[in-house]
Amino acid sequence: MRRVRRLTLILAIVAAAGLALIGYMYSVALRDPVVRRADVVVGDWPAGEPPRTVLLVSDTHVAGPDMPPERLARIVARLNLLHPDLIVLTGDYVSEKSLATRQYSPRAAVAPLAGLRARLGVVAVLGNHDHYTEVLAAEFRRAFAATPITLLYNEAVRRGPFVIGGVDDWGNGRPDLGGVEKAMTALGRGPRLFLSHNPDVAPALRIPTDAVMAGHTHCGQIDLPIFGPVATMSRFGNRFACGNIIDHNRQVFVAAGLGTSLLPLRLGAVPDVWLVRFGPQR
Repeated sequence: MRRVRRLTLILAIVAAAGLALIGYMYSVALRDPVVRRADVVVGDWPAGEPPRTVLLVSDTHVAGPDMPPERLARIVARLNLLHPDLIVLTGDYVSEKSLATRQYSPRAAVAPLAGLRARLGVVAVLGNHDHYTEVLAAEFRRAFAATPITLLYNEAVRRGPFVIGGVDDWGNGRPDLGGVEKAMTALGRGPRLFLSHNPDVAPALRIPTDAVMAGHTHCGQIDLPIFGPVATMSRFGNRFACGNIIDHNRQVFVAAGLGTSLLPLRLGAVPDVWLVRFGPQR
């Protein structure tokens, strides 16, 4: 009998500890994003042009329970207080979490992002979750068309001093890297930003770029002490797992994102955005 009671007590303690850990991981997923900052020195920065800040926002993953549109709208209002010159969105606007309590349409997922404000506008690309079917991708294109946001679909655009290229998702989409590079080159000189949901595109780039901006990895979402990220969903492993990365003289920014995928939990990889200052040497 004593052994049974002891075993029951041990199991109860383990269960309580497990529930406490899950509760903590859910609370981490609900935190406001950390604003990470960096400088990028552009050698041929246009003369007379003031430095510009670019806000990278990725992986909003609108879905219940952790990221309803109302929460995203509150985050958008706080991000506007950073007064960025340009905002870039790098995909995955919805999520099909295993434990999702509610799914939202592309229009509902994109609507809060229409509240973003930046002097040079907002530019976006789609992610793998936005491409599970061609019908879904088409719905996202229509949803963005109803907002002031510019959605790049293997295209390039100039915003202020920046030449910005945006490739379709590297995994589920129909990326045309050569077409994007050609379009960027045709826009002439200027600091170049390359937007891709998946950072795996970085080694394939053939034209000089001042920064690649991406998401997708969630910085592992669950980043265990000692062992590191459980998964980065990258064929390069941890090479582009998270943060500000210098890879073969190319600067790559990979955001942890705002929402979650698969499970509404985070550990050791808090939600974040990047505010990057581009300009000449200080």
